[in-house]
Amino acid sequence: MRFALGFGFLLLISGLSGCAGYRLGPSNGMAAGSRSIQVDLFQNRTLEPRLTEALGIALRRTLQQDGTYKLNTQRGGDIVLTGVLTGYDRIGLSFKPSDILSVRDFELRLYAHITAVDRSSGRMILEKDVQGRTTLRPGLDLSSAERQAVPLLAQDLARNITSLLADGSW
Repeated sequence: MRFALGFGFLLLISGLSGCAGYRLGPSNGMAAGSRSIQVDLFQNRTLEPRLTEALGIALRRTLQQDGTYKLNTQRGGDIVLTGVLTGYDRIGLSFKPSDILSVRDFELRLYAHITAVDRSSGRMILEKDVQGRTTLRPGLDLSSAERQAVPLLAQDLARNITSLLADGSW
């Protein structure tokens, strides 16, 4: 009985001490939602159409889910995020076993140059090149499979941008 009581006490102490360093909320020291961010529509310098809309939707969604910044859509955010889509690549990953020239899986990559500026001071907070990627197995119709993969590609790029903004060391 004494052993079971001692073991239970030891288990309780070790369980409580494991959560001692955990903090709820953003990891950069700011209070959640204390600053607002305005996301402007990115410029598209690629030959692929409709990428800016997919990225804008995904970026706003991930910023709201993260909760570090309050999304401001009325042109008055503390931080203004702008960007340029600089590249879009389709790279062959694997090939059909019977035909080494026919690609079976592709990797789509989307490159962006982002800039975050503090509205009140005009100071550049963040300027960086960011990449998003996803894999694609086209099947019989490459164009429709690629069109369906664009939101996934935009979501990955949006997650990378949000991570830089929320956890950045700037």
